[in-house]
Amino acid sequence: MGYALTWRLVAAGHDVTLLNRGTHPDPFGARVTRLRADRTTPAFSAVLAGLSYDAAVDFAAYEGADAAGVVAALDGRVGHYVMISTGQVYLVKAGAAALPVAAPTPSREEDYEGPLMEPPPVGHRDRADWEYGVGKRACEDVLVEAWTARRFPSTRLRVPIVNGERDASRRLEGYVWRILDGGPLLLPEASARVRQVYSGAVVAAIQRVIGDPATVGHAYNVCQRETPTLAELIALVAAVLGAPSRVVLVPSAEMEAAGLDPIAASPFSTRWKSFLDPGRGERELGLVHPPLGVYMERVIASLLAGWRDDPPSGYAQRARELEFARTLQARP
Repeated sequence: MGYALTWRLVAAGHDVTLLNRGTHPDPFGARVTRLRADRTTPAFSAVLAGLSYDAAVDFAAYEGADAAGVVAALDGRVGHYVMISTGQVYLVKAGAAALPVAAPTPSREEDYEGPLMEPPPVGHRDRADWEYGVGKRACEDVLVEAWTARRFPSTRLRVPIVNGERDASRRLEGYVWRILDGGPLLLPEASARVRQVYSGAVVAAIQRVIGDPATVGHAYNVCQRETPTLAELIALVAAVLGAPSRVVLVPSAEMEAAGLDPIAASPFSTRWKSFLDPGRGERELGLVHPPLGVYMERVIASLLAGWRDDPPSGYAQRARELEFARTLQARP
């Protein structure tokens, strides 16, 4: 998302500064100013010393210390700070539904408050996702306190699973690899409703929010309106590719008993996928998300145009998935 936002800001005539560790090249040339620092070190505040900005957008605040570092470094020297948060701030609350479920209740911004669930044991597969949600909550709490106590101007955008042209997670791509190899695609809990977001819609929301004083101190969910089942979503992806839907429904427990990782086979089947209510952003900000079918065509076209030879990590178990599918088909 930062890649697309940078191009749009440059095209709009803004003076753009990028702050990162410099570990990846970028194509922006002399169009942007670059600052190099690891935000977890003193170099972060050092490179920002004496600088001021109309706005700052943060895609990489993951712990409370990250947000606190921004407040300390830019207090009084930024007109508006926008943090990209996550719908997982709702999923770590005590009593949160154990997703996936067929008809989840959408999370609203006002549902944020409340006690948190107990942490999963260290080493449990849910531990990293729990830490991610708790860490993002810590960032948000720092910003709320900073606005209340010091009038540090910030807005928080909460997003679910993101699909986009430069998706480093490669979750959607994992399904595309399986559709293209012509074999059955194993889906656990395929009746679960999903509500995701297009990266371009998040970028548009950022542009809408930047500099708007009415959004300061608030959080907004950003997501699509459509709520297909997972099976319907994968059927749409297959249709965009011109392929038939070869979905085979298999309970997670049965896949695990066969030695398969259900999440590797179907990344969107994780319980850690938020289901957000986009109503506030639509009503108050006029946010409009492109239709699911339209943006999925864009994403898949870009994926195919820049096809990678190395498969997503979960595809490593594909041969065993196909063998398991053959045993299912051989059952009487």
